Amino acid sequence: MSRFASGVVVLSVGGPDVHAMTANAFGSVSLDPPLVHCCVAHTAVMHTSLSSSRGFGVSILGADQEPIARYFADKARPLGRPQFDGVAWAPGPLTGAPLLAGALGWLECKLVESRPAGDHSLFLGEVLSSTTGEGDTALLFYAGRFERTAAPRS
Repeated sequence: MSRFASGVVVLSVGGPDVHAMTANAFGSVSLDPPLVHCCVAHTAVMHTSLSSSRGFGVSILGADQEPIARYFADKARPLGRPQFDGVAWAPGPLTGAPLLAGALGWLECKLVESRPAGDHSLFLGEVLSSTTGEGDTALLFYAGRFERTAAPRS
């Protein structure tokens, strides 16, 4: 699977147990209704957060956001609200989930299903809202490292 390039997002949950994590196991499932999926390890803090939440946010990272991706992938970062100190974000109006500034796009989702899948769980979310940001180059994960898309041809 290291030969499969994937986009990079930060998943987030609001509320009293606010949390975020970098993910690349994320994608579109359906257009009608609009559904997305994400996979999270059973051992991840986000697994507990998503399992107990009714909604979550997704920030689709741009090519210049590798430092943010690395930060939210770092297990040594603080937990709870302090993990967002020094990070520009706003609460999603529908879920309260932190949505990161500078992203290429944002989704707010209602959790509709969760299923065990090996050492991960597959979470299915119905998209409640979507917004696009500025920028036209995406952050990718390929062969165990971060990469960037080229600027679109005019």
